[in-house]
Amino acid sequence: MIIDTLTSPIILFFVLGLLAGFARSDLAIPEAMAKGLAIYLMAAIGLKGGVSIAATGFTPELAVAGLAGIALSFLLPFPVYGLLRAFGRLGQTDAAATAAHYGSVSLVTYITASEMLAEAGMEAASFMVAVLAIMETPAIVSGLLLARRGTAAAVEGSSGNLWHEVLLNASVVLLVGAMVIGFVAGPDGFAPIKPVFEGGYRGILCLFLLDMGLLAARRLTGTRALTWRLAVLAILMPLVNGVIGATLGTVLGLDPATAAILGVLAASASYIAVPAAMRIALPQADPGIYLSMSLGITFPFNVVVNIAFLSWFARMIG
Repeated sequence: MIIDTLTSPIILFFVLGLLAGFARSDLAIPEAMAKGLAIYLMAAIGLKGGVSIAATGFTPELAVAGLAGIALSFLLPFPVYGLLRAFGRLGQTDAAATAAHYGSVSLVTYITASEMLAEAGMEAASFMVAVLAIMETPAIVSGLLLARRGTAAAVEGSSGNLWHEVLLNASVVLLVGAMVIGFVAGPDGFAPIKPVFEGGYRGILCLFLLDMGLLAARRLTGTRALTWRLAVLAILMPLVNGVIGATLGTVLGLDPATAAILGVLAASASYIAVPAAMRIALPQADPGIYLSMSLGITFPFNVVVNIAFLSWFARMIG
């Protein structure tokens, strides 16, 4: 499956972006187009998830996966924080802000994993998009709890803006809103627009990952805040978190594909919603650290290696 992943056009476009970025090519996706691609992908994945829930109804598996997702998002930042403090040698605020990223989730990693699993004949439950949506926020709360002793005044003074940013973040609003629309419309209502949101989906994803590869490479080449210790953790933490997530999903009775997706969500690191929240709640934390780790190292590692590994792992233990 690793070979299949590495030779997939979706991954190859991402690798092309990485190589072009490292080579300092002038290749670029216009910002307006990149935002349009992101909007399309979020709307498509939300719609399909909502339609699937409408077709199957609210099942015990959805409830179990949702509770597991909340627990993972809230609890994972605590051991991550310990590693960042002890091995990564980060201060309290930087460690707390970075730990929040590794408890939250990456929409693009989820989308990529879903497509890679589908290509490999492992179709995960579509209700996992709902689990993705609810895993955004708990990690932010954990990060603030970890940072509270040294930054209580800052956190309390910005709490109103923080929750507005978290709950009304553009990605959250669009993803949840599209999911509700898909649920209300159901399979019959979705049928007329299905060609638009399924026909071009993988091609749009290829272009979006090309842009993400460019961004990841440029983030890595443009930072000086990243140490070798942090680089090691940016690979180790998603690997361990992913194994925990996939194992938990298997123990709870999820099928191998869905357990693998839960592992991917646990392994992913936010680089959109959490950075926006941390800018408000912990402005003294260094973005060069948490963005370089989550976007520059963890995201490429997950896309190129960890998705395939977690898919294999979930099948082996499932």
